Amino acid sequence: MNHKRVERLMRQAGIQGIHRRRGRRNLVNTATAEDLVQRSFTATAPDRLWCTDITEHPAGDGKLYCAAVLDCFSRRIIGHSIDVRQNTELVVNAMAAAVARRDPVAGATILHSDHGTQFTSFVFGKRLRDARLLGSMGTIGDCYDNAMMESVWGTLQIELLDTKKLATRAGLAAAVFEWIECWYNPFRRHSSLGILSPVAYEDQHHARQAATG
Repeated sequence: MNHKRVERLMRQAGIQGIHRRRGRRNLVNTATAEDLVQRSFTATAPDRLWCTDITEHPAGDGKLYCAAVLDCFSRRIIGHSIDVRQNTELVVNAMAAAVARRDPVAGATILHSDHGTQFTSFVFGKRLRDARLLGSMGTIGDCYDNAMMESVWGTLQIELLDTKKLATRAGLAAAVFEWIECWYNPFRRHSSLGILSPVAYEDQHHARQAATG
């Protein structure tokens, strides 16, 4: 007997099968956001568009994770956090460092990320709202929607991680910190910045603003 006959006989008998009710999603604590960037990672001034992501790298005694926040105007890493766990605290600490270090525009500075569970968590969403940042997320599983952060991680891989093997996570953490703060931000030149480093590019911008202001 096929299912169509069963359906007909059930209708004639006035009976209905028991089925699982579709549950309702609780969206109150959901931190997802629309894509405010649309792959356009250009900004006319500092602290207008930030992006963030997590990278992981192995050491001799296990994996190490680094979350960073990048200012798209200058490509400067303005906040980062390094830990042995890839959890929400990792990304919240990176965002908190960026907020403490910079001058985000309340209700106007965009923080763009992917749909990782750390970024869609309630805790991250609440800290985002507390800092009055505008959350933005690309589509799921598309690296091009956070291409600027992917480019930074690629540079880190080539310039640091491919050149040496670190025996411990502590040694790797120190090397990543030194690469960011002592090389990438102050000295690493970018063709897109007129062959200036992120720090030099921002200094040039502030000097120009002061001269015209």
